[in-house]
Amino acid sequence: MKKISILIPCYNEELNVEPMAQALTEMFAKDLPNYDYEILFIDNDSKDLTRPKLRKLCENDKHIKAIFNAKNFGQFNSPYYGILQTTGDCTVSMVCDFQDPIELIPKYVKEWENGYKIVIGIKTSSKESKIMYFLRSCYYKLIKKFSDVEQIEHFTGSGLYDKDFVQVLRDLNDPKPFLRGIVAELGYERKEIPYEQPQRRAGKTSNNFYRLYDAAMLSITSYTKVGLRIATIGGAMLSALSLVAAFVYLILKLCMWDEFPAGMAPVVIGMFVLGSVQLFFIGLLGEYILNINDRVMRRPLVVEAERINFDNEEKKIPDAE
Repeated sequence: MKKISILIPCYNEELNVEPMAQALTEMFAKDLPNYDYEILFIDNDSKDLTRPKLRKLCENDKHIKAIFNAKNFGQFNSPYYGILQTTGDCTVSMVCDFQDPIELIPKYVKEWENGYKIVIGIKTSSKESKIMYFLRSCYYKLIKKFSDVEQIEHFTGSGLYDKDFVQVLRDLNDPKPFLRGIVAELGYERKEIPYEQPQRRAGKTSNNFYRLYDAAMLSITSYTKVGLRIATIGGAMLSALSLVAAFVYLILKLCMWDEFPAGMAPVVIGMFVLGSVQLFFIGLLGEYILNINDRVMRRPLVVEAERINFDNEEKKIPDAE
């Protein structure tokens, strides 16, 4: 009997973990009765009642497992690490707030049985904020245009990954993983399943401007050269423009010495303009350096505080070297 692993990352999801576990259990009984399964929740240091509820779920059902992180390791490391800890013939990654409809799982499995090693969900619309959906669409198109590798629009990471691809992720040993980019760059031939993203079932999203900015910068610095190219080309153009302006200013002053007063305003304005441009590009270069630094340090993806219902199974990822 084939085994399907369901990976559910969670952070402050006390209102959703129990309904999610129940919905998944009922789904397997109804739609996928011929498969064994495990449901793995990986908690990213929740501050509410998520962990007590997960302990209770694990106590009542041995199909349900849990990993408790020692601290919050971010929105990318925790789900990625969770995928590496699964033991099924395939792994399905879903968010805990029901914005990845569980009705997609049987569709994923069907395409997996048809031979696809990667089956992913693609948002065609969303019942959440239309402004956010529009901004995300613009972001995806921008990244896709400038990226050195293929990028998948409106792919959040929800999908089914065959154990062969999960092994690729383990062997990759990336200390700063961006699953969406990895699937596009290194993944097998995939099947895309369109869906409409529903509203969050309960609770408040942990996404904020900083988290969205972090996701955007990780994608840009990992898969595009556009920032560095803009800095190089923009700096060269501004330098040339400054030289032209200085030359014109010198000629006008020599030709009209008395009529063309030499004031401080042009110098001050030029200094502030060039200074602000330099600060912008220094910050952009810093983002690339920060990305490189995180990879060079080779820190572990996650440090576990506790794992439940794993018996004596070993961790599925080596420590960072």
